[in-house]
Amino acid sequence: MTDTDEDRADALFHALSDRTRRDIMRRVLTGEHSVSVLAAEYDMSFAAVQKHVAVLERAGLLTKRRNGREQLATGEVAAVRAVATMLTELEAVWRGRIARIDELIAMESPQED
Repeated sequence: MTDTDEDRADALFHALSDRTRRDIMRRVLTGEHSVSVLAAEYDMSFAAVQKHVAVLERAGLLTKRRNGREQLATGEVAAVRAVATMLTELEAVWRGRIARIDELIAMESPQED
C-alpha cells in the first residue's frame, strides 16, 4: 500500500472506531437523512453530532448536500466496500501467518511411526 492508501485506511478506520459514527453510518446507508433529524436520535448536542458527521464526511464515508436550510447526509456504499476490501486483505495476511505457524509446529512435532 502507498502512503496515500495508508492515510485513507487510517481515516476510514478512525471514522468507524466510534459507536455513534457507526450508528450514523447504518442510518445514512439506508437513505438520505437530515443532520438535524440524526441529531435528535442521540443524547448529545447538535454540534457534537455535526462533528461526528464531519469525521465521516472527511473519511469519504458519507456526503452532505444542502436543501434549503437542511443538511442532508447520504452514505457512500463504495467507501464501505473499500473498508470491507481492506479487512479481507488483512484477514488473508492473518490466515497466511496462521498457516505458516501451523507448518512450523508440524515440522517441530515428533513424527509418529
